[in-house]
Amino acid sequence: MIRDLRVCFVGDSFVLGVGDPRCLGWVGRLAARTCADGQPLTTYNLGVRRQTSDDILARWRAECLLRLRDGNDLRVVMSFGVNDTTEENGRPRVTPERSAATLTRMLDQAAGQGWRVLVVGPPPVDDDAQNVRLASLDDAFARTCREAGVPYVAVQSSLRKSAVWTREVRTGDGAHPGSAGYDEITALITPRWRAWLTVT
Repeated sequence: MIRDLRVCFVGDSFVLGVGDPRCLGWVGRLAARTCADGQPLTTYNLGVRRQTSDDILARWRAECLLRLRDGNDLRVVMSFGVNDTTEENGRPRVTPERSAATLTRMLDQAAGQGWRVLVVGPPPVDDDAQNVRLASLDDAFARTCREAGVPYVAVQSSLRKSAVWTREVRTGDGAHPGSAGYDEITALITPRWRAWLTVT
């Protein structure tokens, strides 16, 4: 049987690739590398700017059901959290406890559909206080995925040490990198992505 691989990428503006002048983001880069490796695939980018985990929970399953009807290898990559930790009126838009609970619900829903899932953690931004909140959320997401037996790619710590990522975010809009920054995050995700794709 020919492998008909279809992957929905669910998340926020980082999934969408905002800020990348090449209009690829890390999702487009992963797809291009996978095809270059000899594995054709169909990708659906379901990233939406400014959305929190609450917003994504409300839409993601219905959107994926429309796209993961055919094919014999159906998968979902989830990535969100930066908007959850953004403060409005002196408090995060979504509490870390609710963010983690939402991820658990999404993983449970995906398991119910028989979809394999990979979760990519939230990247850092140009705000030290928010990065502290993001690091804590990153740890919570990692625990959630570990308990669910779902692979998790933590990018927070490595990107905070990356001069390229930091420079591009700072000279951009304070959150999103440019092309070189997306190259950096793609390099972090690629090994786990390739390993995940070998599990059938």
